[in-house]
Amino acid sequence: MLSPQSIPDYLLQSDAVRARFARLKAREPVLEVSNLGKRFASPQGEHVALNNVSFTTHRREFVCVIGPSGCGKSTLIRILAGLETQTSGEVRVNGKAVDGPGADRGMVFQGYTLFPWLTVKKNVMFGLRMNGQGAAEAEREALQWLDLVGLEKFANAYPHQLSGGMKQRVAIARALANRPRILLMDEPFGALDAQTRAKMQAHLLDIWRNVDITILFITHDLDEAIFLADRILVLKAHPGEVQELIEVPVPRPRSYEQFTSPEFLATRARLDALIHPPQSHESPEDDARVSPHMIRMTDVNDDVE
Repeated sequence: MLSPQSIPDYLLQSDAVRARFARLKAREPVLEVSNLGKRFASPQGEHVALNNVSFTTHRREFVCVIGPSGCGKSTLIRILAGLETQTSGEVRVNGKAVDGPGADRGMVFQGYTLFPWLTVKKNVMFGLRMNGQGAAEAEREALQWLDLVGLEKFANAYPHQLSGGMKQRVAIARALANRPRILLMDEPFGALDAQTRAKMQAHLLDIWRNVDITILFITHDLDEAIFLADRILVLKAHPGEVQELIEVPVPRPRSYEQFTSPEFLATRARLDALIHPPQSHESPEDDARVSPHMIRMTDVNDDVE
């Protein structure tokens, strides 16, 4: 393990990583977010959820979005999906302004959103049928996508018969079946246990490598963001604004052995500094608001420490 003093600068990139980013940035933009703002009315007055958020994502890029609680991550992805309307600014997909949900964007949520009364196959077929495909063609395509996510043997099973990871694989297949340009994922692995989560991360990278898809992935897990992303969009809270857009210097293909590599540790240290800055005691009222009031609730004489 490297000591903190020996961790390199996270901005340093190997020649291979630098060349990869040059190729990535030469691709056409798929998602363009310009000066995005979102305000909500509340009993305490106007609340600014997002303020002047701008970034561009290129074709087949994998971008993760992280930030502290209350930074507007989920609000951002819902606006990108067309499920909410921004107060100001613009979102464009393939140069076209977003004004609602569309087939060019697929969405995977943290919760299991499969239709429980439909089989796995019919869940994946649902969007295809809604878009006018015939039953035979929709079934053929659904089985191809289930094969991609490794669940073709469970085509006739129902969601309650699947594990959490399997349900999310079906949700990914359903989202990809409509062939969107962008896959939006809102903490899709947040409810999974650590072992299943690791498997899903590796599986998602395998899917991404084999499908012409751009992924924007919301997470609160810093290691997950570094492991998955080409670039990491870091938001700060109150209001939600862009702190930094980090180019991950960890080479691809990714493996879990890289978690202790100098590039990984350097990026982790930078994210820690952005997300968990040193506590300031200049605002005692803030400390009072978040500090718990501990009460002794036991008469046991022997302490636990």
